[in-house]
Amino acid sequence: MKNRLPDSGAKYMIVGGRRLYGELQVMSAKNSILPLIACSVMTEGEVFLTRCEMTSDAVNMADIVRSLGGKCSFRDGGIYIDCRDLSSCRVGSELTGRLRSSVFILGPLLARAGSAEICYPGGCDIGPRPIDLHISGLRALGAQISENGDKVSARGALHGARIELPMPSVGATENIMMAASRAEGVTVVCGAAAEPEITDLQNFINACGGKVRGAGTRRLEIEGVKRLHGATFAPSGDRIAAGTYMTACAICGGEVTVTGANPAHLASVTGILRRAGAEVTELTNGATVRSDGSPRAPGRIETAPYPGFPTDLQSPLTALAALSRGTTYIIENLFENRFRHIPQLRKMGADITVCGRAATVRGRRLNGSDVEAEDLRGGAALVLAALGADGTSTVCGLSHIDRGYYDLGGKLSSLGADIRRLP
Repeated sequence: MKNRLPDSGAKYMIVGGRRLYGELQVMSAKNSILPLIACSVMTEGEVFLTRCEMTSDAVNMADIVRSLGGKCSFRDGGIYIDCRDLSSCRVGSELTGRLRSSVFILGPLLARAGSAEICYPGGCDIGPRPIDLHISGLRALGAQISENGDKVSARGALHGARIELPMPSVGATENIMMAASRAEGVTVVCGAAAEPEITDLQNFINACGGKVRGAGTRRLEIEGVKRLHGATFAPSGDRIAAGTYMTACAICGGEVTVTGANPAHLASVTGILRRAGAEVTELTNGATVRSDGSPRAPGRIETAPYPGFPTDLQSPLTALAALSRGTTYIIENLFENRFRHIPQLRKMGADITVCGRAATVRGRRLNGSDVEAEDLRGGAALVLAALGADGTSTVCGLSHIDRGYYDLGGKLSSLGADIRRLP
């Protein structure tokens, strides 16, 4: 299938007040798929990632692989990647500017080709996300890295090292893991991120013949190998998408079953939804949420690295808090601009006060309004708020939402939401 990006000028028209009923299956996690596509650059064989949707972020990462001479296509419900015949080690700004996760290509390309050049990555503006930890980690592995304007160039043979991360950066952990998997010798990463996406990457590398262990803990050990072969791999289900749909049910009322995600990965959001008055039943591959559509304030919500509450779900939970009875306190510890959706929620009547990285949300009824998404998860929050508001809302800026949710409106509509995508 030819890769196609959705209409960037589209908008949702949403009539609030509909209860949600039914079942949804989430597909492979967007936050896993992107590093897995990048990691495939190191393989010498065909890779097939199963149950993958054409989010615009995945399409953009596929474009990066093709720009390097690899093959990458969406078909058979997944993504086929073949990088046996790479012909370039440079990625230009027209590609990296679309996607923050384009930085993932740096480590694999360096390990595969001995050199790599990329322009600084783009993506959602949710606060400073420097790539310093990526660069320092690769330097510890022996890379010679120079920064010239908007370009980062790396070259050199890689070797094992002991790396202490000052914070559990998911992206830096992944880039170091990938580069070290084909470096000479053994690499130990202390202070590593422990998110489920790290476990996915470890399992994928090992399925391709690598030797990585320790994922899910703060200490990783990577024994470099000379080559990685192709493999068929099933990434874990998208816990962020699952949490979004579960939160939608808690806001609107009804009964929704979300499958395809590991319930252990949803534990932090499940606890908050229960505090908000929803009934949540864990299943072997997901959860069922029942709600009367009159949520109460869940109290204090504080983002933290896994297994803490994920920053990617802070925005949707802010929408829940805005519609709840009582006051909620939200502390954002990871990204300072994660509150960019709040001025848009205020257009709908939300009573939210922000002081630095803390927001005080006094729940009340919201009214439909014209709002605009300025980032991925903030856009999802506006959709959820519109579902629970009185009257009609329009949500513009769907290009942000399309980065991580494939056909969000269609899936919510299948549950009974009154939501239409207009060109």
